[in-house]
Amino acid sequence: MAESSDAYRHGEEPIGTIRQVYDGQLFPDLQVNTFRNIDRLFATRTVKAGSVPYPLPEGDRRLENFQFESRGNTYDLYDFMALNRVAGLLVIKDGAIAFERYALGNDEHTRWMSMSVVKSIAATLVGVAIKDGHINSLDDPLTRYLPQFAGSAYDGVTIRQLLQMASGVAWNETYTDPASDRRAMLEAQIAQQPGAILELMAGLERAAAPGTRWNYSTGETSVVGALVNAATGEHVADYLSRKIWQPFGMETDASWWLDAPDGQEIGGSGLSATLRDYARFGLFMLNNGELDGESILPPGWVQEATAWPTIGGELVDYGYMWWLLDEGAYAAIGIFGQFVYVHPDDDLVIAMWSAQPKPVGKDAVDEYLFFNAVAAALR
Repeated sequence: MAESSDAYRHGEEPIGTIRQVYDGQLFPDLQVNTFRNIDRLFATRTVKAGSVPYPLPEGDRRLENFQFESRGNTYDLYDFMALNRVAGLLVIKDGAIAFERYALGNDEHTRWMSMSVVKSIAATLVGVAIKDGHINSLDDPLTRYLPQFAGSAYDGVTIRQLLQMASGVAWNETYTDPASDRRAMLEAQIAQQPGAILELMAGLERAAAPGTRWNYSTGETSVVGALVNAATGEHVADYLSRKIWQPFGMETDASWWLDAPDGQEIGGSGLSATLRDYARFGLFMLNNGELDGESILPPGWVQEATAWPTIGGELVDYGYMWWLLDEGAYAAIGIFGQFVYVHPDDDLVIAMWSAQPKPVGKDAVDEYLFFNAVAAALR
């Protein structure tokens, strides 16, 4: 972490348990404390920041209050932040801050959980590893880099199919169902036994032929993390730090959950970072991964990663672990209302934290319509 618990002003707040988080059974004050202290729930590894922060100047164009329609009602900016329990909102237009507001006791130094936002970061590291020559091709079989999956349901799955969550491997993502695969993964994480999550993934059954069915699976992002680790020979947090967090100019150290002390990063959740640094990652994508005029991603990676794929004859709104929205926008999205939204045509990035009461389904106002309205208000 960037600071010790003594220096981090939220570091001594009472927090809940990880099971309470996923059950959606935390009262609002304790939930907020927990979301900004998730590094206390599991062993973590630091993602070290750089010494020269990427500049985020104040812009001349400011986001003022506006109205928009959602689910048959009219809302404004104040309604949205209150009803969706927004804990932080940062809007960057044309490279400059158009709006920055923190709530629920947070500020620009607060670190907040990413949840599935980090899936998009982990998947992007696969592109970095390809550019670096550690991974030959997205069409390589996964078992070329992770031979422990030979003979499992992942045998015959390509890296591309893994990134698209089109492996065909059976998975139940229901967060609040104690019998789901997602909760089995959580229990393996709680056990903090090295390799337990990968053993769970290797024991899953096949539901469809690879590439023929899309099925959202947090477990597959832990496989992505293991792939990056195996291919590069570096811890995923260290690789993220060396390739993006430091050279792009993230301002604050982040932390990332591990499956065991000094173990493997949890690829699908557990990164904790400041709002400004989440926004900087959005700018990194908006800039096509460019550092000092040269992209650290393969040519066309961002466009390919955020293009609508056809899987099993159906158009799917999910790229290489990025959600695909209208107007050419895309987003990294985490449960409880975490977002990094990128709108290339409008040169717009929005980073948002929320503390909704349940993992999914409790957004009072449609976030996508809100983002579209922000884009329209700043044109």
